[in-house]
Amino acid sequence: MIREQIETVIIGGGQAGLAMSYYLGQLGREHVILERQRVAERWRTERWDSLTFQSPNWNIRLPGFSFRALDPDAFASRDEIVQFIDSYAAYIHAPLRSGLAATGLRQKPNSTRLIVETQANFFEAKNVVIATGPFQVPAVSLPIGGKALHLHSSLYRNPQQLPPGAVLVIGSGNSGYQIAEDLRSAGRRVYLSVSKHRRVPRRYRSKDYHWWFLAFGDGDTTVDQQKASHFSPLFTGARGGHDADLRRLGADGATLLGSVLGGQGGRLTIAGDLSENLMRGDASLIEFMFRADEHAARNGLDFPDELTEVPQNSKVVSDPALTLDFAAAGITTVIWANGFRYDFNWIDLPIFANGTPSSGRLPAHKRGITGVPGVYFLGLPWLNKLKSAFLNGVGEDAEHLADQIRSDARL
Repeated sequence: MIREQIETVIIGGGQAGLAMSYYLGQLGREHVILERQRVAERWRTERWDSLTFQSPNWNIRLPGFSFRALDPDAFASRDEIVQFIDSYAAYIHAPLRSGLAATGLRQKPNSTRLIVETQANFFEAKNVVIATGPFQVPAVSLPIGGKALHLHSSLYRNPQQLPPGAVLVIGSGNSGYQIAEDLRSAGRRVYLSVSKHRRVPRRYRSKDYHWWFLAFGDGDTTVDQQKASHFSPLFTGARGGHDADLRRLGADGATLLGSVLGGQGGRLTIAGDLSENLMRGDASLIEFMFRADEHAARNGLDFPDELTEVPQNSKVVSDPALTLDFAAAGITTVIWANGFRYDFNWIDLPIFANGTPSSGRLPAHKRGITGVPGVYFLGLPWLNKLKSAFLNGVGEDAEHLADQIRSDARL
């Protein structure tokens, strides 16, 4: 097989890999990007049709490049995000090798050089940046059985692809909520298993949630400052952006359930934690509003006052089911919105901490720098800060790693 010599190999042609390429290009460093399929492939093939970006258009950017839209306060569609990332790759003249997946990474024997193996050839490099992102393979699902069709959220596209009948969505993060809402808007019968979550308003006192997020400086919270019980905020940009209100979804016809404990043959046992999970979400909303009001008063911001109603327990949660029989409920599809885990089994280097079956092997690093010289991670959640895996936050880490690569080249 052919072996190419190059200074830096970037593995992954998504937002992280392209941001890395931008900064290496600015420094004049030789590099190549290996992308298993196409730029932004997961946005193209692992997102549902009605998905909109969760942050307003004014907050969409990559290093040296901002999203252009007629309405800065609107929310971009999935296809518009794909086009944005595609345009960015062209703008920075990214040295892409599309359709070339990395199948192995190891150290060259008796050398500090690194070998990246693909299905077509080998690359020998001084540096390798692993920028494959956090959404690698679906998380492990519970073995609940039954004759229903089981899909991970990454395989859901639209209500029409599913067989007739009711749908059970397991997991109420952003994906689970938005998919459940998409199904209900199409008139489908929906059961939603509600997990722990953090509730925030889409807009508060005339400002979008992300305006407050930036004003608070939350994105710059470092991994060392991370709260152990941190949950991602629940929101949606669909239909112009609105509050992701689980109780309203229930009032609109979805059946809310607690956490799924297990099951067999399509008969599930449900935890009695629905009310608790919803009330925790309400408490986080009240905390957010108090914090925003305090920030506005402290900084003399003349924003209009706003009264946001925090619903209390209602009939949609007063007597939640503790069991669920697929046949009796007419459930023909189960959508697992339970997230993703890492898959670094192709890497043969001592750069991992012990993980679990649900998480996969966990990268061991300090701000993306591993214990093996020349090997880096980029684009992972909490790589250094809360914003590290965000479209508009990955650039800071990419610049840091590019400076590290330049400094090492001087040695």
